[in-house]
Amino acid sequence: MRKADKSHMNRIAEIGCILCDHLGYGRTPAHLHHIREGQGMSQRASNFLVVPLCPEHHQGNSGVHGLGEKGFYTRYKLSELDLLAMTIEKLYDNIR
Repeated sequence: MRKADKSHMNRIAEIGCILCDHLGYGRTPAHLHHIREGQGMSQRASNFLVVPLCPEHHQGNSGVHGLGEKGFYTRYKLSELDLLAMTIEKLYDNIR
């Protein structure tokens, strides 16, 4: 992994779960979820297209992997790209 990738991913993880924050739960520790928009199953996702999600919202029953893309959208009215946009906004708010 390149140094720039690692630095970016560390900054994203420091934000905490973007969905918990959006739902008003406050800051919770996060794993990184790679957005796979426009990629085939065998293609590696970019380390710059990541969103911070707590274990439950990442891989739990109410998370993006547990519910699947459509189920996640139905439950939260947010897509992975919405989460990415929220993450970028939060990242740059933290830089200002």
